[in-house]
Amino acid sequence: SPSSTQKFVAEELSNITMPEMKGNEGRFQYTIREVKIHELNLTHADLAFQPGLGLLFEIQNSSISLSFQRRILYWLFYDTGYTNASAEGVNIQTVLHMNKDEAGRLKISNITCDASIAKMKMKFTGTLGRVYDFLGTFLTTGMRYVLNKQICPVMNHAALVSVNSLLDTIPVRTEVDNYVGIDYSLLSDPVVTSRSLDMDFRGMFFELANENETLVNYAVNPIVKEHNRMVYLALSEYFFDSGLYSYFKAGIFQMNIANENMPKDLEMILRTTYFGAIFMMNPALVEYPISLKLELTSAPKTTIKTSGATVAVTATVTVLVCPPGAPPVQLSKMTMEAKFLAKVSMKGKRLAVLTDLRRFKIFSNQSALESLALIPLQGPLKTMLQISVVPIINNWTKRGVSIPLADGLDFTEEVVEYHNGYLIIGANLHFTKSLREMIEGKLQTEDDNAI
Repeated sequence: SPSSTQKFVAEELSNITMPEMKGNEGRFQYTIREVKIHELNLTHADLAFQPGLGLLFEIQNSSISLSFQRRILYWLFYDTGYTNASAEGVNIQTVLHMNKDEAGRLKISNITCDASIAKMKMKFTGTLGRVYDFLGTFLTTGMRYVLNKQICPVMNHAALVSVNSLLDTIPVRTEVDNYVGIDYSLLSDPVVTSRSLDMDFRGMFFELANENETLVNYAVNPIVKEHNRMVYLALSEYFFDSGLYSYFKAGIFQMNIANENMPKDLEMILRTTYFGAIFMMNPALVEYPISLKLELTSAPKTTIKTSGATVAVTATVTVLVCPPGAPPVQLSKMTMEAKFLAKVSMKGKRLAVLTDLRRFKIFSNQSALESLALIPLQGPLKTMLQISVVPIINNWTKRGVSIPLADGLDFTEEVVEYHNGYLIIGANLHFTKSLREMIEGKLQTEDDNAI
């Protein structure tokens, strides 16, 4: 934000160091040292986009208050003391040029800087005060020149070293949990328009055990037209599908429902439905517990429309009887198709999803007659999913995934809009730390890791 940037620039400029100045003018011999910046009055600062160039930060008609120690010899008179001075009409124009580095991370690649000081004033005191006024023009010209030469190197260091070190802390490829990771690397250099800085991130999940096997992206490209908030994050169906695909490949989409996890009324209906089959196999099996095995046959598929987001799931449901000390015996294998409503939310830096079962059906691939016999199981199985499975899914998805932002920045006032093929999250940025604190925190972490 402009205010945060302005504060950071003021802090950087306050660290300006100036070399000792020595010289003579006729009978005058002078030394100026210990120059200290006391106050920066940045009256007009602006942060704007420069199309095709980068991010422009401009300071106009501002002032810098400073002091220095003087030592002056005039004929046989020697004088020393401190002098207050002010640089006025300070104008600084910097353009930050940005690109992606080899790792796909956003970087400031170059900075264009132009600085000028309109005039400088000094207030002399002491025995030779009036004499110094005569010398003032000479001294102020020299100091104005030296001070002006210090501004752009400070701005260069602030951007190319300090801010880039902060950008280094933003992860571009990181683990989400023990099963999958996520890739946030930039696909191309950022594009600067008159109203925005547009960045195209990969936004892809991958299985940690097999990072090179990823889903091909056929999703539509999101289009962002709004400019009311500071940040707009557009997520296509591919973002969610790659995550579901990675978890599917990791083998976590399978579940056994048995013993205390099996609802009693469902077990009773299953036992009644398959009593004949069990009795014909082996009458001794009738008294043993019945379990269900759910296993997805393919990765779930996300569909995003203006009405919301849904996830379609196809799985096999295997009915088993479980004699103790022996392998389970399969009674039936049916296909389940379900559709979940997915509500996407953002809080702080975390993107989370909450699911709710909306459609459900089971059928047999063997015969229409068997599908007909499964009709009594539709209701109890749907209830079982809602009570036993959906809470487990939500417990997983509500943890969310972290959106790459520097430590000290959070999203606020988030709003989610659904479009055909993608969704857009608009948010403002909230600084919980100043840029200076964020950078120093990063340097402290590096020092701690080095110990």
